[in-house]
Amino acid sequence: MTYENYFPEGLQLTSNRVIMRKLQSSDIDSLWAISQEPVLWDWFNKRLDNRQELEAWMQEAAQHQHQKTRFPFLVVDRLNNAVAGSTSLMNLSIPDRRIEIGSTWYGNSFRGTGINTHCKFLLLQYAFESMGFERVEIKTDVLNARSRAAIRKLGMAEEGILRSHMQMPGNRRRDSVYYSMLAAEWPEAKAALLLRC
Repeated sequence: MTYENYFPEGLQLTSNRVIMRKLQSSDIDSLWAISQEPVLWDWFNKRLDNRQELEAWMQEAAQHQHQKTRFPFLVVDRLNNAVAGSTSLMNLSIPDRRIEIGSTWYGNSFRGTGINTHCKFLLLQYAFESMGFERVEIKTDVLNARSRAAIRKLGMAEEGILRSHMQMPGNRRRDSVYYSMLAAEWPEAKAALLLRC
C-alpha cells in the first residue's frame, strides 16, 4: 500500500458533528479568524495568532504532505458549518503500520464542545479499520493537564516522558508525554467512545 492508497485526494471523514477534509492553502483566512485567542497557544509549539507563523505552519503541513509523512485536515463543525480548527495524521510509518494524531488545535469557542472527541474517534477508526495499522500515537506537553485528561479518556495508554523534547515559544523546553493505542485495544475503546459521540 502507498500513501495515495491511504490518503486519496478527496478523503473526508465525517460524523453527525464534524466534517474533516484535506487542509488547503485557501483555508488560511478561516483559520486566522479563529486563531486570535492567545490562550490557545499556551501549549502549542507555534504562535498561530501571528499571521506569519500561521502561514509558515500551513506551508510546513503542505510540505509534510508532499513528503508523504502527514495528512492535515481542516475540521468543520456541522452544527453551524463553521471552521473549528485543524488536526493531522502524521509521522506516518507504513512499514511499521504506525501513525500519530497530532498538530491539533481548535478555536476557543469549539473547545469543550465534543468536537475533539468526534475527530479523535474518526481518526482512530480510520487508522485501525481503513488503514489496518497496529499503533496510533499521541503526544502532548507534560504540563498540559487538560490535554492529558482528554487523551486518557480516549482509552490511550501513557507510555512515558521524553525530556527536553521540543522547543516552545518563550524559549521554554517542553517535556513531551507519549500515549498510544494498539489495534487489539481499539474495539473496547471504540465501544466506549461511541457512547460519547
